[in-house]
Amino acid sequence: MKNTIQTPVATKKAKELSIHNDLRIDNYYWLNNKENPEVIDYLNAENDYTKSMMQHTEIFQKDLFEEMKGRIKEDDTTVPYKLNGYWYISRYEKGKDYPIYIRKKESLEAPEEVLFDCNEMAKEHAYFNLGGIAISPDNTLAAFSTDIVSRRQYTVQIKNLITGEIYPDKVLNTTGSATWANDNKTLFYSIKDEVTLRSHKIFKHKLHTDTKEDVEVYYEEDETFNTFVYKTKSKKYIIIGSSSTLTTEYRILNANTPDDAFKVFQERIRELDYSISHYENHFYIMTNSDGATNFKLLKTDETTTKKEYWQEVIPHRETVLLEDIEIFKDYLVVNERENGLNNLRIISWDGSEDYYLPFDSETYTAYIGNNVDFDSKVLRYGFNSLTSPSSVIDYNFKTKQKEIKKEQTVLGGTFDKNNYESKRIWATARDGEKIPVSLVYKKGIKLDGTNPLLQYAYGSYGSTVDPSFSSIRLSLLDRGFIYAIAHIRGGEYLGRNWYENGKLLTKLNTFHDFIDCSKHLIEQKYTSEKHLYAYGGSAGGLLMGAIINMNPELYNGILAAVPFVDVVTTMLDDSIPLTTGEYDEWGNPNDLSYYNYMKSYSPYDNVEAKYYPNMLVTTGLHDSQVQYWEPAKWVAKLRELKTDTNKLLFHINMDSGHGGASGRFESLKEIALEYAFLLDLEGIYR
Repeated sequence: MKNTIQTPVATKKAKELSIHNDLRIDNYYWLNNKENPEVIDYLNAENDYTKSMMQHTEIFQKDLFEEMKGRIKEDDTTVPYKLNGYWYISRYEKGKDYPIYIRKKESLEAPEEVLFDCNEMAKEHAYFNLGGIAISPDNTLAAFSTDIVSRRQYTVQIKNLITGEIYPDKVLNTTGSATWANDNKTLFYSIKDEVTLRSHKIFKHKLHTDTKEDVEVYYEEDETFNTFVYKTKSKKYIIIGSSSTLTTEYRILNANTPDDAFKVFQERIRELDYSISHYENHFYIMTNSDGATNFKLLKTDETTTKKEYWQEVIPHRETVLLEDIEIFKDYLVVNERENGLNNLRIISWDGSEDYYLPFDSETYTAYIGNNVDFDSKVLRYGFNSLTSPSSVIDYNFKTKQKEIKKEQTVLGGTFDKNNYESKRIWATARDGEKIPVSLVYKKGIKLDGTNPLLQYAYGSYGSTVDPSFSSIRLSLLDRGFIYAIAHIRGGEYLGRNWYENGKLLTKLNTFHDFIDCSKHLIEQKYTSEKHLYAYGGSAGGLLMGAIINMNPELYNGILAAVPFVDVVTTMLDDSIPLTTGEYDEWGNPNDLSYYNYMKSYSPYDNVEAKYYPNMLVTTGLHDSQVQYWEPAKWVAKLRELKTDTNKLLFHINMDSGHGGASGRFESLKEIALEYAFLLDLEGIYR
């Protein structure tokens, strides 16, 4: 039966937006008000339209959902880790969506204590997320946080782990994390601005007192900074951090004296980025100071923390990005990246050892895992690749032996990693830069241009997309898709300069890189314009919006998830969450040069009357990172102006935010919709 549902049409209500003597007319500005019933009616109409247009795939979507769910071990358990005399574990039970957090005293054979059963806590809520859990030093209390809206505004509470009682102490609108002082009764936490959602204040709470009496210990006045609080792994210091895109600053306080004043570690200097870790009587500082673009490691005595006292431990290197460190009693572990590849470096404090763990692939991900025990003789790290499921591995510093504690189980009986192939290729961008692309596909495919290919990238904030395994992705690979990750500028895959050359007034490099990778994949016959698809979310959704304005003819279909597409208007509105903290990433459009540059690529501002590919756009009504109205306005404008008859579908989760549905398997239904959209365009229904 032919589909007769009408395409939604948003009413045009002209809104004049003027700055720098430049007038923009926004016909869909009015969608920025979810309290308006007309807005909700429009969003519901879009959902109804998407459901109707995808109705012929509903059985296929259910099959895809069951297939993806069927590969996941439902009764799963994390690898235990030990902290302060207790083993901590989280587990999933069959048929349940949420984790259960437990612990066992001293021995894994000891009786279990259930700390939090999120399945019980999530009842009656369409969305639920348990944020941070902070155990008091004496092991008797847990500060925990919950979000039931998906706005990332968490409520912090305290649970007595001996009696099970949840104390009346309740703090609203926090970031979700809290930190105990060593007295077991003082708790530090960060509060968000109610409007912008910027974390701007640190408070101190005393157990069994009214939260209205909590003391503000720090206020971050600079609207481009966020603030946070944590305790060092050594347990000696409480740290308050303040960070913007380019600049950081820390304050330190002995965790034994929580009522003393915090001391500035090194006052902020524009574009001085540093982070601190404590070991014995020194702080170790990872920093970009004095031109160390890829960062270097320094140290200083804990009593003399200013920059002039910092001494070099690991120098800056032009070809190696220093990403992270982990400090143990006897060893320092360094997470480095060279030529795009992760390396884990082991250095003994006595200077007798300095070596790298061996990895022999070009499409792998290795990372420092959960290492909360300062005295541990073992490094826990994670490893996976595009073809190998995730493993949690313990490496013994003394014996040099590694033990795989857990390898991700892929159920269903059909998965064999030897049936898949992965490789890394290099595409040449228009300015001559070589752009790495990681690929994975089923063995035996022919490079004749007929393969469907899904190209993914993010390309912002220096966030690196590593080539990692996905059991969900097998539903595409097994149906003939090639999956490609384009490691474009704006991320840090090839070092800090890779990021610096994909932001601010070089942001166009990000979009050009992606397009040039697409052209290379077509030229090399991995795919063709009829079978090439692109996918990106959030800032990666901005990428999707930009590439289809620039080169829509290259793609048959686009998946844009929670896309940041109304760049100019959002960056001019400092009441919107994240805006002021993003000036160092995108520029401040109150400055004419940034305004003009931003306007040149902003997807919403550059929609015009022309052909666009098939598109599925998704968002969450309560999104705190990219507000729902950005994709809503974008879709409305595309509907008005596009000249093709291709599909344009918009799905709004009315109960979720930036991360989508909260249940363990609920999110798979959204992925099943996306995959069905792609496979439908390829004429694949089984």
